[in-house]
Amino acid sequence: MIRKAVIPVAGLGTRLLPLTKALPKEMLPVGDKPVLEHTIRELADSGITDITIVTSSRKPAIQSHFAPDPELERQLEEAGKEDVAEAIREVSSLARITYVYQDGPYGNGTPILNAARVVGDEPFMVLWGDDVFVAEVPRAQQLKESYERVKAPVLALMPIAPEDAPRYGIPVVEETLEGGLMRVSGLIEKPPADRVPSNFAAIGGYVMTPAIVAELERLTAQWYEHRKGEIYLADALNAYAADNPVYGQVISGTWYDTGTPLNYLLAQFAAALAHPVYGPQMRKLALDSKGA
Repeated sequence: MIRKAVIPVAGLGTRLLPLTKALPKEMLPVGDKPVLEHTIRELADSGITDITIVTSSRKPAIQSHFAPDPELERQLEEAGKEDVAEAIREVSSLARITYVYQDGPYGNGTPILNAARVVGDEPFMVLWGDDVFVAEVPRAQQLKESYERVKAPVLALMPIAPEDAPRYGIPVVEETLEGGLMRVSGLIEKPPADRVPSNFAAIGGYVMTPAIVAELERLTAQWYEHRKGEIYLADALNAYAADNPVYGQVISGTWYDTGTPLNYLLAQFAAALAHPVYGPQMRKLALDSKGA
């Protein structure tokens, strides 16, 4: 059973500057919660109990948000705001969260290797800290169920237009199975639109195994020997997939990559429309604007 997850959040958020100069992109609000809280709630709703956040010294706001604050809860209760106090208490109890500071070469493989000593010798999930996924069945739960079928690394996939492929890792699909599951032989990072191996993109959700961690360790040892390039998760997956099964799961739901200005605004708007309290007024505003 998968009970642990890793969330890398040490990136600089350069695509959203200057908005993210002081506020981490993972703490930008989407609806009435920061982006990262959406991800942690998704994991908690999928049965994940232990989360390792790989962060940097520039982002203390993340730890502050998820830390217990009994004094603030007491003050709120004394002021008659028990519901707000309970909401704050709930945020700090969503999961057992451990923080690790990123150290090592650039590339998205490094934070996963940083977290490996905390995760231990067992499969675990990896979700990025700037994604919001909306689905009846959480993306993390869909990935867990796929792993339980195949007992091998699994990538979250979604359909994509060929013209968007240069922005993503695109899987090479070897076999299509039931329920949106596919056997893949690797990922091609950001291929040109005329050389796209499939119409799916890896969207930042993975089930990793100790064997993938071992590949990352091998790549990192090579990096320290030559001091060239960056350490990418795709390279470790490709090396492993050369001799071992790797799968992709097409995810049902809507995905928002909030790391870009337009997608962040779209996520905000979608969250506002779906909110049980504010949604009706937002929909009225949208209709009024359309008619103006």
